[in-house]
Amino acid sequence: HIVTFGCQMNENDSEKIAGMLKEMGYEESDRLEESHIIVYNTCCVREHPESKVFGHIGALKSIKDKRRDVVICICGCMVQQEEIVKKIVEKHRHVDIILGTQNLHRFPEMLYSVLINRNVAVAVKDCGTSIVEGIPIKRKDKIRVWVTIMHGCNNFCSYCIVPYVRGRERSRRMEDIMDEIRALAGQGYKEVTLLGQNVNSYGKDLDGKPRFAELLYKVNEIKGLERIRFTTSHPKDLSIELIHAMRDCEKVCEHLHLPLQSGSSKVLKDMNRKYTKEQYLDLVSAVKENIPGVAITTDIIVGFPGETDEDFLDTLDVVKKVEFDMAYTFIYSKRKGTRAAERTDLVPGDIVKERFDSLVRIQNDISKQKNDSLLNRTLEILVEGLSRTSDKTYTGRTRTNKVVNFPGNENMVGSLVNVKIKKTLTWSLEGEVVQ
Repeated sequence: HIVTFGCQMNENDSEKIAGMLKEMGYEESDRLEESHIIVYNTCCVREHPESKVFGHIGALKSIKDKRRDVVICICGCMVQQEEIVKKIVEKHRHVDIILGTQNLHRFPEMLYSVLINRNVAVAVKDCGTSIVEGIPIKRKDKIRVWVTIMHGCNNFCSYCIVPYVRGRERSRRMEDIMDEIRALAGQGYKEVTLLGQNVNSYGKDLDGKPRFAELLYKVNEIKGLERIRFTTSHPKDLSIELIHAMRDCEKVCEHLHLPLQSGSSKVLKDMNRKYTKEQYLDLVSAVKENIPGVAITTDIIVGFPGETDEDFLDTLDVVKKVEFDMAYTFIYSKRKGTRAAERTDLVPGDIVKERFDSLVRIQNDISKQKNDSLLNRTLEILVEGLSRTSDKTYTGRTRTNKVVNFPGNENMVGSLVNVKIKKTLTWSLEGEVVQ
């Protein structure tokens, strides 16, 4: 039984753990109480998920008390922090395996050690620049697939703990990525999302320094593949070459996730983001000029230490000028070990909440207006399967990553269909298939 917290990188790591367990003869179960192996793949980007995980870990003790043969594994970004490992070892002695993000390939040997010796197995060391290829993967989806192209991050944004827990940037060899995607296309996968903490800096650490745009052109040539997506793009590394690759590669979807974080140049400098408000807006203009109809989504942090009313108004100004299709909005979360955690000029909670609510309200209005503009338009949808709410309604996504629900049948799954939009909501669209 595997529970995943956090981003797509964690989801992809969980698929690798599931793949290794399958190779060892285990079957995945959705019933926690009956499982022989329980894995929690954790996130530490924000404080709340971390606290939530500890609540879950504590609750597992009752299962362990009833069935001593259960193996409990805690892995992911959270356990890359020394104090977290110490806390688990000392206070949660029912945990058997603690596995770091760079040690996933060691999971089978650690599991074997625990089963034979009934000891606690810990592996959280930094593996440097090495990348282990060939780890088996048990994919959850049959249509869309994630492929990690690089690990780690070199940016050290002042609020972010990721470089400390995921390590420095390490790019996979282009041949390994291409081989994996060709195999997936051969298995019938129609859409690939290329994953990295900052895909725009792909290849800088490899011989010959291949560029991410070059990778896109190559993946675009793979037969059987219908769509290509990627995430995440750091604005400071978004080149005109990459924008042109998005424009020229017919399989690359017209959707760009471009984290803003703040619209204030002062706050951006404090965040160590290495771009200004004006530079971000210029990038967006270049993207829109080259890629007609592109959807731009973003991440925004509200209440970063020292953020003034004027700074927040700058953020709202960018939101209104760019007209993001969607924004993932977060209240600043202090992360121990980051430079921002040392700051004392915190924004009062009531002011942060007021700003957050204002931002969400404005962005929701923009998202709804964007969706309203698609009413009565016919859009290409990659059909993913049944919707979660009905056994007669099918769901899929536009090239711009908008969710569309419509009456359909099982034969449509995995194919591209044209759907005329009949109803628009803030977060999704509804329509009917047209021939």
